[in-house]
Amino acid sequence: MECKDCCDGKKYFPAGEKAVASSLYRKRKDTPMAFVTLENINMIYNKKNHILKDLNLNMEKGELISLLGPSGCGKTTTLRIVAGLLTQNSGKFLLDGEDMSRVPVYKRGFGMVFQSYALFPHLNVEENVAFGLKLRKEDKKSIEEKVQRILGVCGLDNLEKRFPKELSGGQRQRVALARALVIEPKLLLLDEPLSNLDAKLRLQMRLEIKRIQQEFKITTLFVTHDQEECFSISDKVAVMNNGIIEQYGTPEEIYHSPKTEFVARFIGFENFISGKMLDNHTVQFQNGKQSNTQKSTLIGNCVVTIRPDHIQIAQDGEGLVRGEIRVRTFLGKTYQYEVKTELGTLLVNDPKDREVGSVVELWFPEEQFIVLAGE
Repeated sequence: MECKDCCDGKKYFPAGEKAVASSLYRKRKDTPMAFVTLENINMIYNKKNHILKDLNLNMEKGELISLLGPSGCGKTTTLRIVAGLLTQNSGKFLLDGEDMSRVPVYKRGFGMVFQSYALFPHLNVEENVAFGLKLRKEDKKSIEEKVQRILGVCGLDNLEKRFPKELSGGQRQRVALARALVIEPKLLLLDEPLSNLDAKLRLQMRLEIKRIQQEFKITTLFVTHDQEECFSISDKVAVMNNGIIEQYGTPEEIYHSPKTEFVARFIGFENFISGKMLDNHTVQFQNGKQSNTQKSTLIGNCVVTIRPDHIQIAQDGEGLVRGEIRVRTFLGKTYQYEVKTELGTLLVNDPKDREVGSVVELWFPEEQFIVLAGE
């Protein structure tokens, strides 16, 4: 679009282009640049293994973003590209508008916590935490003050003289986190840091990580395959599959409204029923029966999904489909039933104890029925 000079020296746009130019200007002016931007990142190993495929991701300053997905989906490769441990084949990594793609790892100023913690066994806690500050050649007094402060924040008071072999798994994890934080990094990178801990300690430490991250207001990229861990700690989640991000949103958005069948299956949806959308909120099943669903833009073949907790066992004559209980499993607070129906075998959670072989009628609340694209 060309801007032309007028006789009074002012700039003007040809008729019909002024509004367009104005909107473009407002977009540039009003849209803030993300603090972290991954732009069309491609990573190919051995000229044939396409690990990341035009991956795009934006992170705002102070956010904790999780990369969630199964082994081999590309999440750790993405984190290592951000860290500078790998170099992408194409695409850009921007930090606060600066292209970091060719900046060496030691000049990036990022903190990183590895799955194995990577503590120096010959250094005590205090020396491990101070390591990065000494590399920067900070003065002794400054190092002592920063180390003592971060030890207190991470709950490591009175442990500064112990060596890694004398610490529990949770304590070693705290040391690794303190070492990453003490350098006041622009970005904190966490590569499955809780995977080596037992269930109770993992729960405790994810709360600690969130507390410390919020206290420091540090932008954090967290890699995990554990959806519960991911949802409890994250501001936003990127669900990855085969080198792409299938869905990016808040934990609540992804939990309640998965956009693809892969995302739905990965986060715990277990019932998938083929059907056909007749309009934006009515699905017809293969048995000819119809049900209302969440509003959808899809028309035609589809798959609808619903969690076992959301299927209701109805009174006789009030259900959408009838089925026979084939398997009964006690889950503690409830029972899970495998029910064979004409729509397929469905999993249903219900607090009432029912016998195998019982015939039940099932009802699907429309607000819990999620529509996914079909073949």
